[in-house]
Amino acid sequence: MINKIKRVVQVIIRLFLAITSKTSIGRYFNNQAAAVAMDQVMLIHHNEIDMKFAVPTRLSRWRVETFSGKEPETLEWIENIPNGAVLWDIGANIGLYSVYAALKRNCKVWAFEPSVFNLEILARNIFLNQSTEKICIVPLALNDEPGSSHLRMTSTEWGGASSTFGKDFGWDGKTIQEVFEFQTIGISIEDAVKKLFIPQPDYIKMDVDGIEHLILKGGTSILKKIKGMIIEINDEFHAQSDQCKKLLIKAGLSFKEKKHSNMFDNSDYKHAYNQIWIRSR
Repeated sequence: MINKIKRVVQVIIRLFLAITSKTSIGRYFNNQAAAVAMDQVMLIHHNEIDMKFAVPTRLSRWRVETFSGKEPETLEWIENIPNGAVLWDIGANIGLYSVYAALKRNCKVWAFEPSVFNLEILARNIFLNQSTEKICIVPLALNDEPGSSHLRMTSTEWGGASSTFGKDFGWDGKTIQEVFEFQTIGISIEDAVKKLFIPQPDYIKMDVDGIEHLILKGGTSILKKIKGMIIEINDEFHAQSDQCKKLLIKAGLSFKEKKHSNMFDNSDYKHAYNQIWIRSR
């Protein structure tokens, strides 16, 4: 019922925009409405840190509203990173965790995010939190090897996720319901360090909804030097989970624990967990 109502509202909005865009006054109104939406900012406080985030859409607002409860294990993991460490946020989305790491732990963050729809909000959020000296955006996809391919997306909404680069499957290993795609450049972790001169990470946070194992495959020598990692893995997607385990163990890391918020216990994502890996020797 709710989805039907949403579709009706979308039809009404599209019809309204189609009618108003035919006049100069209507176009001016539409442009101002879009600008006002982009300027909407939400303030939140978590563990003694005040943050500001742009919330132009329902989804981006939901991400901010659920900041403390959606992935408490990720926040806790960030809070235990040594002050001033180099963090790679692979799949940064709109930058919630990049900003928190920069403000809470004074991390130097490299935020990897290829979605053209998320990049503007990511940049705004970095600026809003006065973190432009601490967070560097890398608008490229990561993969097991360098080259161009398609970024296939299930959403064009700001703050959307569940996209995939160079493949047609998503977080569960199943074919994604693609609504948009474009061709872009992908690089490996190895090339990010050796050819783009991005600093060797001390810690990596990775959440890319499906190709985590391919990205790890392209970073063997770099992974051997990291101190820890948090990575989202779907236990039921065995090709992903088994390969990630082999690669991380080969890199000398040890599995510590896996967690997810209880808000996912009865959802489609009940088998997806944030796994925490540490270097024990």
